[in-house]
Amino acid sequence: MAGMTEPPALPYSLLTPSLVLDALESIGLRCDGRLLALNSYENRVYQVGQEEGAPVIAKFYRPDRWGDEAILEEHAFTLELAEREIPVVPPSVTGNTSLHRFDGFRFAIYPRQGGRPPELDDPDTLEWMGRFMGRIHAVGAIRPFAHRPTLDLDSFGTKPRTWLLENNWIPPDLLPAWESVSAQALEGVRHCYEHAGDVRMLRLHGDCHMGNVLWTDDGPHFVDFDDCRSGPAVQDLWMLLSGERDVMTRQFRDVLSGYEDFFEFDPRELHLIEALRTLRLIHYSAWLAQRWEDPAFPAAFPWFNTPHYWQARILELREQIALMNEPPLRVMP
Repeated sequence: MAGMTEPPALPYSLLTPSLVLDALESIGLRCDGRLLALNSYENRVYQVGQEEGAPVIAKFYRPDRWGDEAILEEHAFTLELAEREIPVVPPSVTGNTSLHRFDGFRFAIYPRQGGRPPELDDPDTLEWMGRFMGRIHAVGAIRPFAHRPTLDLDSFGTKPRTWLLENNWIPPDLLPAWESVSAQALEGVRHCYEHAGDVRMLRLHGDCHMGNVLWTDDGPHFVDFDDCRSGPAVQDLWMLLSGERDVMTRQFRDVLSGYEDFFEFDPRELHLIEALRTLRLIHYSAWLAQRWEDPAFPAAFPWFNTPHYWQARILELREQIALMNEPPLRVMP
């Protein structure tokens, strides 16, 4: 997911297939002309064929989103994880750097990694995922990020909400209801953080949904650390959960059975599961709105900004308010 810095309109209008190939050849790669655009909206990602060897993945960063220091810090984190034999997909280092520039664009090269979505209804899969998440967090706790942001109420809740209101994205007839329910939801988030107390912040994947996990016979590979940031450990765990409360309780126990082999989970963070889900919902609406001038977004999300969309968000936030008022999951012995 994206930050709240608004990029210029049409950021990729000059990113032609020829420019992509020229950019890769500028760092010594010999492309064979095969170019396949992959499913990515925040950045532009391509599979590019090579004259020798397997195709590579080229990721062109959205202009003006991250500074160079933040991108390089993301790269350093994944390289650090890979050095410890944790199954992530780090960028390739060419010419003593992993971040390259060509004709106004910044890009990175990754090895191609295949895989399928993990089967999260399988307890063994959840335990396996938990083991590697525990290893990632054990490394993430060694030192803090210096240039990546922190996931908190302000950055993922207050600022996105304010931006949507100030830029008139809510339909006038739904504005009073959305403004009221979003304020109540953020107050619920605040109470959840108060119940959790001073939980530990560590380096996270940050956006560990199932689209960013590739499963093979050797287990999971974690990809796309573009949203890595500081935050509570549970941010990387709650997106593995789905279904009714009893199902999520069982799923979380399966995850922790592997996770705590490598990193201790603070049970106070259970208060944050629904709070973090609420923040993600508000932030996601603002992310779509801020990217709406990018032609890829109306094509991919035609349902966004319709009256039905905002009506559904109002109902969704009301449900989240109720869930945040319930006791947290009881998954600890």
